[in-house]
Amino acid sequence: MNSLQTRNGNGAYDDDGHAKRTGTVTSAVAHIITAVIGSGVLSLAWSTAQLGWVGGPVAVISFAIVTFFSSCLLSDCYRTSDPINGKRNYSYMDAVTNTLGKRTAAVAGFLQYFIMYGSCVAYVITTATSMGEFLKAKCYHEKGHNDPCNYGQNLYMMIFGLVQIFVSLIPDLHNMAWVSVVSAVMSFIYSFIGLGLGIATTIENGRIKGSITGVDTRSVADKLWLVFQALGNIAFAYPYSVILLEIQDTLKSPPPENQSMNKASMIAIFITTFFYLCCGCFGYAAFGSATPGNLLTGFGFYGPYYWLIEIANVCIIVHLVGGYQAYSQPIYGATERWLSKKFPNNGFVTKLHKVKLPLSPSFGFNLFRFIFRTMFVITTTILAMYFPYFNEVLGVIGALNFWPSAIYFPVAMYFKQRKIEAWSSKWIVLNTFSFACFLVTAVGLVGSIQGIVAAKLASN
Repeated sequence: MNSLQTRNGNGAYDDDGHAKRTGTVTSAVAHIITAVIGSGVLSLAWSTAQLGWVGGPVAVISFAIVTFFSSCLLSDCYRTSDPINGKRNYSYMDAVTNTLGKRTAAVAGFLQYFIMYGSCVAYVITTATSMGEFLKAKCYHEKGHNDPCNYGQNLYMMIFGLVQIFVSLIPDLHNMAWVSVVSAVMSFIYSFIGLGLGIATTIENGRIKGSITGVDTRSVADKLWLVFQALGNIAFAYPYSVILLEIQDTLKSPPPENQSMNKASMIAIFITTFFYLCCGCFGYAAFGSATPGNLLTGFGFYGPYYWLIEIANVCIIVHLVGGYQAYSQPIYGATERWLSKKFPNNGFVTKLHKVKLPLSPSFGFNLFRFIFRTMFVITTTILAMYFPYFNEVLGVIGALNFWPSAIYFPVAMYFKQRKIEAWSSKWIVLNTFSFACFLVTAVGLVGSIQGIVAAKLASN
């Protein structure tokens, strides 16, 4: 194979010597939806209830616009200097390092992996909640309304952890496109069920519940805490910047990867925004001030919707198996690449044994990989057991992710790559945009932390 053939993409390898990438806009959309439509969609009705009929939809649409804009800035950073022929950045961290330097990358790396790790914790909480709701609905249906049907979450968190240890044997995102497709389908199903149940309940009520200002509280301070937490929840539901470049690295070229990624982002964000608005608004219309933190827990455990709620909870569980991997795989890959470079001759770190699992291609099994990934899953499970607060945890992770990773660093890299002069009109506009997003992150973080503290004190 000659180098020209490889460079032109006609051989078995891409221009960087890696195996030829085969990802498409469709597969990228599946990866994005798998990562984005997860725990967040279940909290949007509650968030809308805190913000009211005007603030709720406006906030969802605003986050959608901001997310698409920031994703376009970040996709141009996949290749350094030149978005078509520049050197590839395989991850978010590579882009920050090559564009902004190692010191900035150290800060960005800590935030990126902390957010991914926190998202995995949130997914453990959500899955355990859905497992409990599934069994509770089944219990009430079989034993009647007077049976206590109490199910704790810890057991189901451990079961989910065991499943994730097994699924973590998949080497990387390149080998889990089928997992993302299945997860994306599941997300559509339970989103449609949540939407349908919201519409049906609203029709049964004979009126649209809720108000312009949202849920009434005892004091202005209480209202502000809830509004801040709601913004954090919506922020959690959108940005996927921490894994955007990993997804982009799966795309084939031509066309240029940034063009395909921007198209995939536009499609995925449009789809998710439609579902978010529908689930948030119809959920609020159905329950009004009584809207639950997790939408699907509000429809009851018996009655005509029993079987739909059961299906929805199963779909959530299946979807979050893939969603957990979408956030954990970049951490796995970064750690394993770093250690392989540091200890290239260490068999414990680098030696592979060929393994074939059902429904997946054969892959290399590595002892260090297995131990590290198992410990990762165990720690996320333990943290979820200690902080099992759905809305509050989502708010903290969403706030921490929104400004630093999704706004600040992409804007800073855009300035550097495009050589934007200080105090130019574009510089002023983008910095104003970044500061406004920082304020959203600040209030969302404060509100969510206050919620966790209050919930922990109440539980004690």
